[in-house]
Amino acid sequence: MSSGSAPDRPASHDPAGPGAAARLAGGPLAAADALVARLGVTRTEPAAHPQLEALALAVTANQPVLLWGEPGIGKSAALQQLAAGLGIPLETVIASVHEPSDFAGLPVVGDDPATTGVPMAPPDWAVRLARTGQGLLFFDELSSAPPAVQAALLRVVLERRVGSLQLPESVRIVAAANPPASAADGWHLSPPLANRFVHLDWTHRPRTVARGMAGTWPEPAVPTVDPARVSGAVARARGVVSGFLTARPGLVHHLPADAEHRGRAWPSPRTWEMALRLLATAYATGTGREPLAAALTGAVGEGAGLELLAYMEHLDLPDPDQVLARPDAFALPERGDRQLAFLIAVVAAVQGDLTRRRWEAGWAVLAKAVEAGVPDVAARAAADLAAMRDLDWPVPEGIDAFVELLQLAGSLPGGG
Repeated sequence: MSSGSAPDRPASHDPAGPGAAARLAGGPLAAADALVARLGVTRTEPAAHPQLEALALAVTANQPVLLWGEPGIGKSAALQQLAAGLGIPLETVIASVHEPSDFAGLPVVGDDPATTGVPMAPPDWAVRLARTGQGLLFFDELSSAPPAVQAALLRVVLERRVGSLQLPESVRIVAAANPPASAADGWHLSPPLANRFVHLDWTHRPRTVARGMAGTWPEPAVPTVDPARVSGAVARARGVVSGFLTARPGLVHHLPADAEHRGRAWPSPRTWEMALRLLATAYATGTGREPLAAALTGAVGEGAGLELLAYMEHLDLPDPDQVLARPDAFALPERGDRQLAFLIAVVAAVQGDLTRRRWEAGWAVLAKAVEAGVPDVAARAAADLAAMRDLDWPVPEGIDAFVELLQLAGSLPGGG
């Protein structure tokens, strides 16, 4: 290069070079970001999706639910959709990367520990949920959490307690896990933690994925409780579950023998309470049979759940509130198991809205069991109904048929 010539400069140093327009428009990746953003624009459409409906039922019933599925099949995306449909915030916590103290709380020493104690400070996500008052708390990668972390999660899942902070009851809890064989450093769930969840198997549906790639995903149907159905739904659910467990007492509690099944759904008094809430919510929302079946078997296990569903298949209980409104206009079911479930439901309906008129109507219903020659079926219900009596209410005529049974049970009320 001669001493009089100008030095060569790269074209990129020229402010008017070929990259200037891209820089002025936001940089060389601006167009790529716009493309990615456009791919993120999708729509949803109503569609039958039993998995989503079972998840929505469990969340509506405020029961902790655990989604089991292989990595990458949309568990997290389903939670995002559900939170958006409910209009509540979603807080995601990767359980496998946390220490037990992240859930039990970190000790914070105050000015006078001997007087005030040492409070356990909660993490930021718990504080946000408590401040908001509602939300969806999502524990991801649960099966990758070591046993010490699973133990720390027990109070969070069951009592909604994080350190010294009590989460609001309206906060719903959902978790996701990969089977131990496909989880990174996977562990079987401990029986105490597993028994606190409704377990749902999450699988991909090729047609749903294909339609989603075209830009349309199924819209999660959020069940809505009908206030007019609440009383009857609660009473019917109590009749079904109590009647079933009376007939099958061996299913009240059964801990599986192997570690794999102990880490999934199995029957216990706690999970039967979960099944009761799921069933009452399903009755009050009109949830279909398939998602209800998935939720019930996810609570008490496949064996007990299938037996319960078979029991319900032929039960067909009438609405107890309608029966109490017109106690003389119904016929007692002929089968003994239906009679017991029906009478339990009637008593539960009276208890749910206790008035003298409904209490007396309950005795008129029980009297029909005596007339039908099955007073033993009504004895348990009669004892419960007698215990509800206000001392100012006179003893109804229908109670005479139960005097001997109530005396044996020690439940006979005083005269009125």
